[in-house]
Amino acid sequence: MATATAQTTDTVRAEIRGGIGVITVDRVKALNALTTPMVEAIDTVLQDWENAGLRAVVLDSASPKAFCAGGDIRAIQENSLAGDPESSERFFSTEYQLNHRIAAYPVPFISLIDGICMGGGMGLSVHGAFRVVSGNATLSMPETGIGFFPDIGASYFLSRLPGALGTYLGLTGVRISAADALYTGLATHFIDSAAIKLVPAALADHPHRPVDETLRALGSPSPVGESTLSDHRGQIDWCFSADTLTEIDQRLAATGGDWAAATRDTLNRLSPQSLQLTLELLAWGKQRTLRECLAAELQITRDVIRTPDFIEGIRAALVDKDRNPNWGASRFGGLDSDGLPRWKH
Repeated sequence: MATATAQTTDTVRAEIRGGIGVITVDRVKALNALTTPMVEAIDTVLQDWENAGLRAVVLDSASPKAFCAGGDIRAIQENSLAGDPESSERFFSTEYQLNHRIAAYPVPFISLIDGICMGGGMGLSVHGAFRVVSGNATLSMPETGIGFFPDIGASYFLSRLPGALGTYLGLTGVRISAADALYTGLATHFIDSAAIKLVPAALADHPHRPVDETLRALGSPSPVGESTLSDHRGQIDWCFSADTLTEIDQRLAATGGDWAAATRDTLNRLSPQSLQLTLELLAWGKQRTLRECLAAELQITRDVIRTPDFIEGIRAALVDKDRNPNWGASRFGGLDSDGLPRWKH
């Protein structure tokens, strides 16, 4: 099988194997948390390969624990504290450019999620045509817990999940399993960990077989365990279809039971500003294109990374690690018709 090296850095490797492009993210100690050079490297490789005659591109990870734990958000906080917002804007603008490139890629883009996939990791995977999960997969958009908001096009893809699932996932940041990912449509195929690394070779060995057929041939008929989201689907749809956070809380209180009580507790621990912004942004994004959503999110990041809640959220989660953020009063005053926030002073 022919193999050609396309590009290699300390954290990103790329090669072509039998007509299949394979990109491997390799920042293992940091659970593949994305830096600006990593995002730029992946984007450059994909741009170089657009006219290379490939039949598919596979994105995988060198880490046994994580596909990608998200963006290196602590570096963003450090930029904010140092008065260097330009470095943060470069990261987000390049990341969102990569997200859109993946969504519009001219050949099938396949992500192999065999471990943690959070935040920016979702941006590397969910926009592609095929999202393969193993039993080790754990997916989430946990940004409201750090004073941020679900970005990387989440206002587009979460708002299009069935029922109120996207609002529930975006607000709570709850971690979901492989079974849940398949249930929501965030994942398309299940292949166990022992076989998931065989995907590039299987695609190369069967050049005339549709990608879906190759993935199904490697896959298992059902993931490990059942979807817990399906167990609570009726409650999720009723509670999280409400128009305001107050009404969501009221519906959860009226629902009662352990799930509703735990969900209320979760929401009460999160940034009120982030929750308000997320709820309105998801409603706005439902009627916009991915490009429009990414453009609005880029504008919003410029404001949010300067807010006290973001600085405090990163401190509590990643710096002091006390997991006890002291949230301030929300400064969010709603979105305008272009998806841009108004801020209270």
